Amino acid sequence: MKTYRMRSNEVPIQDNWDVIVVGGGPAGCTAAAAAAREGARTLLIEATGSLGGMGTSGLVPAWCPFSDMETIIYRGLAMKVFEALKAQMPHVDKDAMDWVPIEPEKLKVIYDELVQEAGVTVLFQTLLGSVETGEDGRVEALITASKNGLQAMQAKVYIDCTGDADVAAWAGAEYLKGDTETGDLMPATHCFNLGNVDEYAYLNGPLLHGNNKTSPIYDILRSGKYPMIPDSHICNNMIAPRTVGFNAGHLWEVDNTDAFSVSAALMQGRKLAAVYRDALAEFMPASFGSSYVASTGSLMGVRETRRITGDYVLTVGDYVNRRSFADEICRNSYFIDIHGTEKEEKQAGGKQEVIKRYGPGESHGIPYRCLTPRTLRNVLVAGRSISCVREVQGSVRVMPVCLAMGEAAGIAAALAARLPDNDVHAVDIPTLRRRLQEEGAYLPEIAGADAVKPHDEAKNGVV
Repeated sequence: MKTYRMRSNEVPIQDNWDVIVVGGGPAGCTAAAAAAREGARTLLIEATGSLGGMGTSGLVPAWCPFSDMETIIYRGLAMKVFEALKAQMPHVDKDAMDWVPIEPEKLKVIYDELVQEAGVTVLFQTLLGSVETGEDGRVEALITASKNGLQAMQAKVYIDCTGDADVAAWAGAEYLKGDTETGDLMPATHCFNLGNVDEYAYLNGPLLHGNNKTSPIYDILRSGKYPMIPDSHICNNMIAPRTVGFNAGHLWEVDNTDAFSVSAALMQGRKLAAVYRDALAEFMPASFGSSYVASTGSLMGVRETRRITGDYVLTVGDYVNRRSFADEICRNSYFIDIHGTEKEEKQAGGKQEVIKRYGPGESHGIPYRCLTPRTLRNVLVAGRSISCVREVQGSVRVMPVCLAMGEAAGIAAALAARLPDNDVHAVDIPTLRRRLQEEGAYLPEIAGADAVKPHDEAKNGVV
């Protein structure tokens, strides 16, 4: 690659921060709020013009389950955000815990208020451009680009909530990306909203979800009239009056670490949204005959890119055995949800699950060590790029667990900022867990270090 030497190597610096969080998605919002709540001077850097990531700019139409089918397990700040949004959506049952619709504009304001009330300083429309790292594995500064030009931002501790582990990877952390054998990435989805939907017809008509084998999506696919529609993936929710949100279809070979790749995918996704509208208007005219494309996501729905290599790598065995850890910072019960290759998703029934879903009351722990890149000293990672194998990433990548991980990362960062060397690996785990529990986190008592609830892997569907 050709290079260009900049004429000036000096940029203005802000060096008065204890904690800098990069990425204002669910994990970044709770990380920043928690760090500031602990008294840390906290800066949150976000590339877009709003907080919330996939639930707002990405237009994902519903939360993944907040419960283990018995009780809400993503608590603390996660539950605060969840309940605040439900309270503003009159058509949602106040006791609903799973697959609850999201109205993105309301959620944007909830996230704004969350960080503002905690005392976080937010920088919108600000991109991470470079990471300056010392020989000892310590990040020394971040170089950002915004309307203020290039600036250096310096803190004691950094939290990477970019979703792609940009801070950690650019700082030199070890990581894996996609399938370890083929390099394949899960397909992306460009979410969209249709407006002017007939509510009665939609709510009382055929179930559109692809799990319904008589869904109209199969009639659309069999017709051959809309070849751009790739497969039967079509999650949908009534997010507001006369408005249905769609998490539908797949876009393959999209790499969110490549700006050219994601730019092309966004243009393809906007075309695809219009095709879905036309197909639904023809095959479900009572519901969608007068509908229109109200909005498309300003963010691409990316399911995976990088996964850091941390002090611990969460394994399939940990998931199957419902494992608990002495240093766990939250629990997770979401199923292993890996979206397949184009061939796998276009086969009848889509990609087949190979690990059975949890039963009521079942979950596994996520240890703090999955948030600590093993070769970096003052960086934490929260969100979909934590240290885990690919199969487990298919479970821990969703918004509820990202909210819970973010709060833990924020408290840990504030604790590390008080240490003489700001080493995130040296954070006192009992103190971290105590603060999480005091703030309402779901952390059941553990019978011993790295306790494991015994399970027969064969009974739980490992094949």
